[in-house]
Amino acid sequence: MTTLQTRPALPATIRPRVVARTGLYALLAVNAACVAWFFVQAGFASNTLIVLGRLAGLSGALLMAFQLLLVARLPWLDRRIGMDRLTSWHRRTGFGILWTLLTHAVFITFGYAQASSMDPLNQLVDLAETVEGVLRAIVALALIVVVGAVSARWARRRLAYETWHFIHLYTYAAVVLAFTHQVAAGTTFTSSPVARTYWYTVWGGALGAVFLGRLVLPLWRNLRHRLRVSAVVPESDDVVSVYVTGRDLDRLPACAGQFFLWRFLTRDRWWQANPFSLSAAPDGRTLRLTAKAVGDGSTGLRHLKPGTRVFAEGPYGAFTTLHRTRPEAVLIAGGVGVTPIRALLEDLQGHAVVIYRVSTDRDAVLYDELSDLALTKGAELHLVTGPVLPDRLAPRELARLVPDIGERDVFLCGPPGMMTAVLRSLADLGVPKRQIHFERFSLAG
Repeated sequence: MTTLQTRPALPATIRPRVVARTGLYALLAVNAACVAWFFVQAGFASNTLIVLGRLAGLSGALLMAFQLLLVARLPWLDRRIGMDRLTSWHRRTGFGILWTLLTHAVFITFGYAQASSMDPLNQLVDLAETVEGVLRAIVALALIVVVGAVSARWARRRLAYETWHFIHLYTYAAVVLAFTHQVAAGTTFTSSPVARTYWYTVWGGALGAVFLGRLVLPLWRNLRHRLRVSAVVPESDDVVSVYVTGRDLDRLPACAGQFFLWRFLTRDRWWQANPFSLSAAPDGRTLRLTAKAVGDGSTGLRHLKPGTRVFAEGPYGAFTTLHRTRPEAVLIAGGVGVTPIRALLEDLQGHAVVIYRVSTDRDAVLYDELSDLALTKGAELHLVTGPVLPDRLAPRELARLVPDIGERDVFLCGPPGMMTAVLRSLADLGVPKRQIHFERFSLAG
C-alpha cells in the first residue's frame, strides 16, 4: 500500500547557504576596507618595497583571522555551508596566507636593504636583532611554511590524519607569534587608538570563535549529555551499527544527514576521531551510526562494549532538509553512503525516489530498513546492482528511473568516484546546481 502525502510548501526565504556565504564575503570585504583605511591613515614609507611589504603583511594578518573563523566549527555557519566547503575555503585561504606573508617578508627585507645598502641576508639578521617582534615573525613564518608543506596534496596523502593534525596545531602558535609581532612593530597597529582597538577586536573575535566552537561547545555538550555505547549490532560481515544513548538527547541539535566526530574512550581508541554519519534520524533517545570496516578506526567498532564512554564533537554538516528547494526529492546512495540517506528519508516530507547503488545485493547494507521505511513514507526504492562499468547511473539511466529529476532536489552520498560520475550525469540532465546537495566528508582543517 502507498501512503499519500501532502506536498510541502517551498521555502519562501533566501537559501540558507546563500545567506551565510554572502555574510562571510561581506564580512571579509568590510574588514579589507577597514585595513586599507588604517593603512592609508598610518602614512606611506618613502620606499615602495616597504610600502608593498606592509600592505602584504596586513592582508596576511586579516586572512589569518578569517581562516580561524572558517575552521572554528561554529554551528550557524556549519549548518548552512557545511564542513567540507568551509574546509576547502580554509585550505585556499591558508595558501593565500603563505604567499602574502612570504611577500611581506621578502619586500620588507629588500626594501630596508635598499635603504641601508646592506645585502638582504644581513639586513634580515639586523632586523631580527634590533627590531622588537621581528624574530617572532620569522619563527611564525617558518611554522606557516612547514604547515603549508604538509598540507600540500602529495604530502597530505602520505600522512596519517593524527600526524597531520598534530603538525597543523602549530598554526595556532604561528597566529600568536604573528599577532605579537604586529603589536610590537606594525605601523598601522601603533598609528592610533582606533586602529589598535580594531585589530584587538579582529584577533579577539577570531580566537574567541575557535575557543568557543572547538573547545567550549564540545566540552559543554559532552558534559551535559554523557554519551555511552548502548549496543553494537553487526549488519553484515564488514558493517556494524553502534547505538549511543545519553542524557537529554532531545536537546541535542542534531538533524538527519549530519555527522559527528566520534571518540570512543577505550585505552586503545580514545585518541582517534572518526567522522561517521547518523544512520537514523535522531529521536531524542538514541543516536545510531553505521560504518563499514575500511580502516583501523571503523574496524574496531565491532569490539566496543556496551557502557563505553563516548566523546562526540558535533553535530556537523549541511547535508540536511534545511537546504531543500523543491517539494519532492531524489535520494541517491552508494555503498555505505546509504547511512545519511536512510536518515534523510526518515526526515523528509513529500514524495521521494531512493536509488541505492551497490555492486551486489549482498552489499546493500540496511536495505531491509530502507525498504520498510520507503513503504511507510510512500517512496519509490530502486536497488541498482552490477559492476562499475557500464555506468548504471548514467544520464539515460537516471532519467529512466526518475523522469522528472530536474524538478526535484537531489541528495547524493557515496564513494568519491561514484559521486563524481553522478554529478556529471546530473549536469548533463540539466539539474540546477541549487537543487543538488552533497558533502565530501573530510577531517582536514
